[in-house]
This record gives sequence, C-alpha cells and structure tokens, in this order.
Amino acid sequence: MTEIRGKRRAAVLPLAVASLVLSLFPIVYLHVASVGELSPISHTISDYIFVAHGSGLLAVTALSLAAGSVCLLLCLFSCGLPRRGPVALLIALWSAGLAVVAVFPTDPTGTPTSVSGLVHRYAGAVMFTSLPLAGWLISRRFIRSTAVRRFSFAAGVTSLAFMLSHAAVFVSNGAVYLGLFERVLFALLYGLLFALAVAAGRRVTA
Repeated sequence: MTEIRGKRRAAVLPLAVASLVLSLFPIVYLHVASVGELSPISHTISDYIFVAHGSGLLAVTALSLAAGSVCLLLCLFSCGLPRRGPVALLIALWSAGLAVVAVFPTDPTGTPTSVSGLVHRYAGAVMFTSLPLAGWLISRRFIRSTAVRRFSFAAGVTSLAFMLSHAAVFVSNGAVYLGLFERVLFALLYGLLFALAVAAGRRVTA
C-alpha cells in the first residue's frame, strides 16, 4: 500500500508542475504580442481577450493553471493533507474561480457592466483571496515552509491592494494601476504554487 501511494505521489506532482509551466506560455505570448496595444500598467490580464486569439490563449492559461492546482492538491492529499478542511476548500475555490473567469469574460474598459463581467469580477475576487489564505494555512499547519509563508503573505497584501485599486477607479478618475497590481499578484501566486510544489516534492522524497 505504501509503495502504491508513493507511485501516485510521484506521478501527480510532475503533472502539476507541467500544467503550471504550460499555463505560462500563452500569457507570456500575449504580453509580448500586445505591446503598444494594451498597457500592462492600466489594463488587466483579462483585457487580453480583446486582442487577436486572446480569448483562446487566456482560456488555455486559466484551465492549465486550474488543472495544475488540482493536481497539486491531490499530491498534498497523498502527503497527508486532510481531504475535508479549509485548505482543500480554498484551493478548490481558487481552481473553480479560474474556470469561471475563463467562461465568463470581462467587459471592455469604459462600458457598462454586464452579467458576464459581474460574474468574472466576483470569481476573480474569490480566487485571489482563496489561494493566499490556503498557502498561509498550509505553511502554518501542514508544511513548515518559509517560502510558502512569505509568498502567501505577499500575495495576500497585493490581492488587497488590487481590490482597493478597483475601488479607486470607481471613486475617482485618477491614475489606474489595476494592471500593475494584478501582474505583481499573479507573479506572487505563481511563486506560491511553485513553492508548494517544491515543498510537496520534499515530502514525497522524505
């Protein structure tokens, strides 16, 4: 039984890492291809659906990221993480949120908010809150990892800044930094996921 469990761990973790790496390629391509068309400071990542092939490429990124997160959760289960508990729920919410934002696109900047745009916005709020909190709980209760704890804390603070920057846009017509905050946030969330993969890998080989 122990040998079978070990093989499952060894199989799931590479799938998680491969999915996370795969999710990076479309979004990096969109950043390069849209230079001069969209501002990485003021436009959010979701706005890439309005460039050529953006909708499909963003869907690949979101769904690959969701799949990688689910595989990582399965690996954590095999390492002893409780299947029922706040961490499992939070990572499930993060993964589901990624799928939802892929299905319900955002609205063009300056247009009235549609039902799709509203669903997209609230799904984003759920996912950006869930993963940092999940990482923090894992670092405190399950895997003592300084990297996981630091990425979780930094992502949580940046997530709050990103949400507050939305409020600033609605209240005033000042400078818009939505895109900047979101890109920093995504970089930290990727760092958190890869830090979790490293920590899980150490558990697997222990």
